Amino acid sequence: MVTEKRASRVIVAYKARLTRLRFETLRRIFQVFGTMIEVINREEKTPQEELVEDLVTIVSHFAGKLYGMGTHRYREVVEGVRKLISG
Repeated sequence: MVTEKRASRVIVAYKARLTRLRFETLRRIFQVFGTMIEVINREEKTPQEELVEDLVTIVSHFAGKLYGMGTHRYREVVEGVRKLISG
């Protein structure tokens, strides 16, 4: 969409969600096509915090497929993983 000039703005929660490396290079490329990148959350996370979030997301996804997103077992598995990783 950016290269076709169909997006005027790309909104991301964190820089790292768009790209791990070369954020400024990507920002310049987007500007050539008239697109701005807006980062909502400017607080930087440590690599460990990012890894924990990624692992919880992965487990949540597969637990949702196994047990269904709204089930008690799903919430139990996700909370268990959060506790295990965090503490």
